[in-house]
Amino acid sequence: MNKRKHQVLFRLNDAEYEELNRNVTRSGLSREKFIRSALSNVTFKEMPPLEFFDILKNLRQINNNLNQIAMRANSYGIIDTRVYRENYSRLQEQIGEIIRGIY
Repeated sequence: MNKRKHQVLFRLNDAEYEELNRNVTRSGLSREKFIRSALSNVTFKEMPPLEFFDILKNLRQINNNLNQIAMRANSYGIIDTRVYRENYSRLQEQIGEIIRGIY
């Protein structure tokens, strides 16, 4: 059952309509979700550029590779765990900063 049973029709001039569409596009939300969020005084951030997701994917792959290297090196006893953990922590911090900067 649809919880939203009320429909609201309102008119915009060309400039208002274009501004609404620009904001909806930048937010990455549907027009309806954008308007409902605006009514709730939500602060919007622009949707990140598509390159962001490629960079994040690459960073996560690097993270996975580091884990695999560490497991192998540790099984042979040839890893400096302190240095590895420092680098791993820095990578995690960088990923977190990128995500926080976008969202």
